Amino acid sequence: MWIVCLVMLLGIPVMASAHEEMKIETATLRVSETGTVPHAPDTAFVTFGLETPAKSLIDAQKRNSTIMNKVIDRLRDLQIEKERIQTSSFTVSPQYRPLPSRPSDASTAPPEIIGYVVSNMVTVEIRALDRVGIVIEEVLKAGANSFHGLHWGLRDEQPVRLSALKQATIKAREKAAVLSEVLRVKLVRVLSVTEGGHVVRPAAPHMARMAMEASAGDAPVSPGELKVEATVTLVYEIEPN
Repeated sequence: MWIVCLVMLLGIPVMASAHEEMKIETATLRVSETGTVPHAPDTAFVTFGLETPAKSLIDAQKRNSTIMNKVIDRLRDLQIEKERIQTSSFTVSPQYRPLPSRPSDASTAPPEIIGYVVSNMVTVEIRALDRVGIVIEEVLKAGANSFHGLHWGLRDEQPVRLSALKQATIKAREKAAVLSEVLRVKLVRVLSVTEGGHVVRPAAPHMARMAMEASAGDAPVSPGELKVEATVTLVYEIEPN
């Protein structure tokens, strides 16, 4: 009996000490930095469309198909491979007779369809950047009646992104070293690393103005440069120095 009590009494401080040890949290230092690497684009993506209204759905589809085939043929004449021409949107929208202006003239009958609009949107990948202006001009001449955008890209972003990531990591380590010196703490080890990033694309000129100038044969197209960004967050375990 006495032996059991003695063992229990001796065990209490051991358990309390372990409990206190579990409460101690690791002191950490978190730093984040961004690396930015500029790079000239090597690809352009042009999106244009064709809207064809008609009284019947069949006529709207037939007209749209006829003109769009001419546009695609023109793109092929410009040495654009078929795998770089992609339909990005195709919609059919019914057109309704306007409702009476006076509420008293309104009826409970369903809205009357008086026609249809077929819309076909296509995105073209262009790798010969000196031909972007010509492509825009020619697709509008061939019958496309809407211009939806132009943006630049890189066929292989990975090498540039890795360079930005390396830059961000070096900057984060340097920041951690400066902070630890000022705060008089020691960097023990890296507990975690988080990375992210994206491509900053230059803004394209106003689309309506570009489309008008392109149709006049003077599309002001300049690729500029892209900025590839990568962000790194490092979490260090620290202790008093």
